[in-house]
Amino acid sequence: MLYKILSQFGHLVKKQEIPSKVNLLQEGKISTKFFFIEKGCLRLYFNHEGKDITFQFFFEGEVVSSIESFKTNQPSLFAIESIEPCIIYSISKRDFELLINKSLEIKEIMENQIFQRLLLYQKLFLSRIKNTPKERYQELLENSPKLLQRIPQHYIASFLGITSVSLSRIRNRK
Repeated sequence: MLYKILSQFGHLVKKQEIPSKVNLLQEGKISTKFFFIEKGCLRLYFNHEGKDITFQFFFEGEVVSSIESFKTNQPSLFAIESIEPCIIYSISKRDFELLINKSLEIKEIMENQIFQRLLLYQKLFLSRIKNTPKERYQELLENSPKLLQRIPQHYIASFLGITSVSLSRIRNRK
């Protein structure tokens, strides 16, 4: 649906085909683009004491940016990287604001996507506080089975806040 609407504003968006392991935004840099995913998967991650921590994944039909950085011109607290080969559309901050002002439909879609992201962050936050790693894995299995099919195990382990070895143990105990 979003791509259909974006095609009306094709002169504002740039289509890119990128391989896996491409950084679209580096941690600490200011986000100047918003990305729309047509095909593939992106992850958000940050570095903590030399360790790569993945905390969210995005798939086809979703939008991603360091929203906080994009809106405030502050350095991003995380990086954005492709996990799979992707087809994405990028739009600059200036053109994004123009697009939002010209299309009430896109503005509503973006507000809904941002609200959904906020709800997901809330669930992730609470899950990290109250659930064991095994319970977090079970939630992932029930709510997002496509993650387990498409995402390498070391990223899933990082997302769950455990090591790959611990994840293997949890999977083997099922």
